[in-house]
Amino acid sequence: MRAIVIENLTKEYGGLRALDLVSFDVSEGSFLGCFGPNGAGKSTLLKILTGQIPATSGKAEVLGLDCRTKGTEIKRAVGIVPEVESPPSYLTASEFLYFVGKVRKVDDLERKIERWLEFFDLTDFARTLCKDLSKGMRQKIMLSAAFIHDPRLLFLDEPFINLDPLYQRKVREYLLELRDEGRTVFMCSHILEIAQRLCEEVIILNRGRVVARESIASLRSKGEDLETLFLRLVGGNNASPP
Repeated sequence: MRAIVIENLTKEYGGLRALDLVSFDVSEGSFLGCFGPNGAGKSTLLKILTGQIPATSGKAEVLGLDCRTKGTEIKRAVGIVPEVESPPSYLTASEFLYFVGKVRKVDDLERKIERWLEFFDLTDFARTLCKDLSKGMRQKIMLSAAFIHDPRLLFLDEPFINLDPLYQRKVREYLLELRDEGRTVFMCSHILEIAQRLCEEVIILNRGRVVARESIASLRSKGEDLETLFLRLVGGNNASPP
């Protein structure tokens, strides 16, 4: 079964085409990385797939749900880490996770909140307002909110940003566990070294178009790594952000 289906997806902002006839699909149980320079269309693509903005034209489905008409259902079903950490400033860390858990109808919620606060060593900050947390702590809270309901599908936009090497490793190991369990992960990241350790397949966007799709195994068989592929395809890119 396909977890994500995209056909001729286009998004325009005024006269700028941020996505240009993008087509690909993602099978359930796969770990796909989406890469590209700033302005390539990655964040726009994730916003469409998670029902935050509509496409101009084309088809996008997630878990069999139409992204244009079923955005609320998609948000409930998947885990999302946005590009910018943004837990509500007026809630404490534990209050935010409690709110997310209630919206997602998480069983045994108190235990799961405790689990993720302990995982990220945030127990002592459970009653701290999110506005008073550091950027790294806010990122840990956003990751906890994405993981708390054990979703079948995760959308991760720069999940390692603002994390120190210790927590980058912890998150990487957890994502590997999810991959081994057959969960589906769609990840955008500029940290190509970490991404290569996690992803089974990659797509590269440039100026709103898919310019490559490769398996990591295929890259290795050709003696190439993700960074080399990325630089070869988009090293001279001068795109502006949408």
